[in-house]
Amino acid sequence: MLAEYWPVLLFIAVAAGMGIVLVTLGLLVGPRRPESDKLSPYECGFEAFEDARMQFDVRYYLLAILFIIFDLEIAFLFPWAVVFKQIGIVALIEMGLFLLLLVIGFAYVWKKGALEWE
Repeated sequence: MLAEYWPVLLFIAVAAGMGIVLVTLGLLVGPRRPESDKLSPYECGFEAFEDARMQFDVRYYLLAILFIIFDLEIAFLFPWAVVFKQIGIVALIEMGLFLLLLVIGFAYVWKKGALEWE
């Protein structure tokens, strides 16, 4: 049984070996000319003006999480649509209920103002 995993293990070993060799060659052969411009943090082409640990508004995270949730719901629709003819009317009703719950959740989020950006 372990013989079936031999090609995968060999591939991982070769890839890791090549990665280590290439990084080591880059460190040994590559030029090193540290300057103040190279060592300074880059922020859109101008000097950094605040600390990198500044706080973000919670609404940004809320909007990102809402996007992920509603985007993943669409991912559930694709496999269902591919096999729709084989699964029948029961699956149509179940998907209708699923989408109804999704729309109710979207309306709730919209009414609460989570999608508003000031």
